[in-house]
Amino acid sequence: MKSLKLSSEDIRYIALFENLTGAVTKDCIPDDNENKITFIVRKGDMGLAIGKKGTNIQKVKQTLGKKVEVIEHSDDPKEFLRNLFSPYRVKKVNITEKVAHVEIDERDKAMAIGRKGKNLEKIKLLAKRHHDVHDIIVI
Repeated sequence: MKSLKLSSEDIRYIALFENLTGAVTKDCIPDDNENKITFIVRKGDMGLAIGKKGTNIQKVKQTLGKKVEVIEHSDDPKEFLRNLFSPYRVKKVNITEKVAHVEIDERDKAMAIGRKGKNLEKIKLLAKRHHDVHDIIVI
C-alpha cells in the first residue's frame, strides 16, 4: 500500500477513534456535507471498533457529534471492494487494468450508487487510495 497523505484534522479524528475504540485505524474520510466520518480499520479490528452492542461506535458518534461509518481494510483489492460495498449484496468483483467491475444484486444497485452517485464516489476514492483502482463500474 502506498502512503496516504492525511490532514491534521484527519489525524486528530483517527487518534480520537483509536483512543475510544482500541481499533487500529488506517484512514478516515470526513464528509462535512453529510455530517459523517468514514473510518477504515485494520482487518480483524471491526469488532473492536463497533464494541459490545455498538457501545464504541456510540461513544465516537456522541463525542464527534457526527454519523460514523466503519469499513474493514483488506490487502486483497477484491475483498476490500466487497467491504466498501457492504451491506449491499455483491455477486462478483473483477479487476482488470486498474478498473473494477462490481456486480451488485439488482435490489441493491440504486442504494449502492447513492443519490447523485455520492456513495460510489466515496467508494472510488477509497479504492484508489488503498489499491490504486482508478475506476469502478457497477453492473
